[in-house]
Amino acid sequence: MFLACLTVVALAWALPAIAATTDSVKAGKPSEFRFTLAKKSVKAGKVTFTIANKGTVPHDFSIGGKKTRLIQPGRSRTLTVTLKKGSASFKCTVPGHAADGMKGKLKVT
Repeated sequence: MFLACLTVVALAWALPAIAATTDSVKAGKPSEFRFTLAKKSVKAGKVTFTIANKGTVPHDFSIGGKKTRLIQPGRSRTLTVTLKKGSASFKCTVPGHAADGMKGKLKVT
């Protein structure tokens, strides 16, 4: 009985970590003012984005009310947010970058 209870407690503690979603984001590729997300949709809940700046100027990444610090060319940062079902808008908040195309929507299921 003790072993069964211990197993249930261990699984309950580990499940939130298993449920986290990750997504890779390329900034500045295929063109300087574009984001390319590896996934077109993610599950609702905690999502960790790894953003790599493949361009030649600094960018940031904003989604779910949070944003990264500036990401220098050739560098990367991570951002973890909790997203609700529906869609989540993302963009680069550097002045003029979103207007030039660094924005989009991510489907959240």
